[in-house]
Amino acid sequence: MGCLVIAPGCSMIADSNNTQGAQLFQTGRYNDAITSFQQALQRDPANADACYNLASTYHHLGMASRDTAMVTQAEALYNECLNREPNHVDAHRGLAVLLVQDGRKDAAFTLLRRWAAGAPLSPEPKIELARLYREFGDTQTATELLAEALKQDPQNIRANRAVGSIREEQGQLASAMDSYNRAWMANSTQGDLATRMSMLQQQLVTGSGVNGADSRLAQNPGTTTVSGTSTTTATGSTINTNNRY
Repeated sequence: MGCLVIAPGCSMIADSNNTQGAQLFQTGRYNDAITSFQQALQRDPANADACYNLASTYHHLGMASRDTAMVTQAEALYNECLNREPNHVDAHRGLAVLLVQDGRKDAAFTLLRRWAAGAPLSPEPKIELARLYREFGDTQTATELLAEALKQDPQNIRANRAVGSIREEQGQLASAMDSYNRAWMANSTQGDLATRMSMLQQQLVTGSGVNGADSRLAQNPGTTTVSGTSTTTATGSTINTNNRY
């Protein structure tokens, strides 16, 4: 009863459980992570991050073991998270990935379009939609959505990285570097981006294939497709899937 009365204290304890669970997840202790996330929800039933974390863990385990019951549970938890926090970015991303993996591409597009319509001032739905369109081969629409996102938030790291990735694939290395630089200026702790930029800079210096089809790098710059197997990292009190730009 004390937890229900002292809500702020409950929320702080729940955040601690979430952080602990994310760390356990990172080390592969999935059952222990689930216990921590469940404890977070017990202490703060409205905690959207705990709901998302549980969904992401069941999603990971269900896909790895081909357990449809776990995947179904993950889907329900993603939706519960969105009921608690309608603009939860990671939950939208995780649910879209699950739907595509389950062969429900149209449902994934519907999910993200509804989010975009309901949050017209946020760049995040546009970035997620762009990722989905690009995954299914519509680079033009993806580029247009990213341009809209950058009008709203010119320093957005993910949008700038996404534009850089597309330009790099198209052989526009100088333009790609410009976009990567903007992402780097917003956050200079992105080790993978630093490596990407170094490789790109080397190509620009040597002039190998600039503005031509052969100027594409051998590897895609750090993107994981929507329908691909996603890896996860623990950051703060939530699990962040790397199925993003």
